Amino acid sequence: MREEVSAGGVVVLGNTILLLRKYNGDWVLPKGKVEAGETHEETALREVKEETGVKASIEKYLGEIHYTYKENWDQQRGVHKIVFWYLMHTKSMDTVPQREEGFVEAKFIHIDRVLDMARYDDEREIIKVALKEIAKEGKKDS
Repeated sequence: MREEVSAGGVVVLGNTILLLRKYNGDWVLPKGKVEAGETHEETALREVKEETGVKASIEKYLGEIHYTYKENWDQQRGVHKIVFWYLMHTKSMDTVPQREEGFVEAKFIHIDRVLDMARYDDEREIIKVALKEIAKEGKKDS
């Protein structure tokens, strides 16, 4: 089984989280493959910028998810993917979805709706971790 390593971000602006809508209607978090010589943090920041047009800063590491997928329906061997996730903040709502990657919309979704909209269970779990961190931050600020 081939292994692939990616990194991405849960980007927060106020009480919203940034999601991308793919051409098929699925809402996902921004993420992408780690390039040679890049740290997971550098990858996460680059991928958020490339896929959404948003410049963000990393607040903290949220965790990693593992899953297996097949690149083609007839493929015998799968790909084991590890994604490292970071809680990020931004100051700008301006988004530009990366159409070459199949994204048709990049939008900040209210935290009360984001779990219902996120397509994949593993991404919903990372969003839940991020929401707990956001709640902790809110308590510190008050």
